[in-house]
Amino acid sequence: MKELELFFVIYLIIINIVGISVMGIDKAKAIRHVWRIPEKVLFGVSLLGGSVGTWAGMYLFRHKTRHWYFVVGMPLILAMQIMIGTFFLGKLLPSML
Repeated sequence: MKELELFFVIYLIIINIVGISVMGIDKAKAIRHVWRIPEKVLFGVSLLGGSVGTWAGMYLFRHKTRHWYFVVGMPLILAMQIMIGTFFLGKLLPSML
């Protein structure tokens, strides 16, 4: 079970680095008025576990903070992921003890 936990932690670290990176890259592209990363990709990274990174990237780079669906959507995705994680953690912990 330890290998699975380690894999999950590494995955979350990587996907959140990707999340903060895509926000930074998209902001840089917006400044240069070049091809942008589609919003569905930004939300997709968030849904795949990178919600902390994308949310942090929004405010670090001051990007997409005027769009209500990002301001509301990113924390909502994070809250949903925390609830799901807590549920599964509650199911796994008793069986591990």
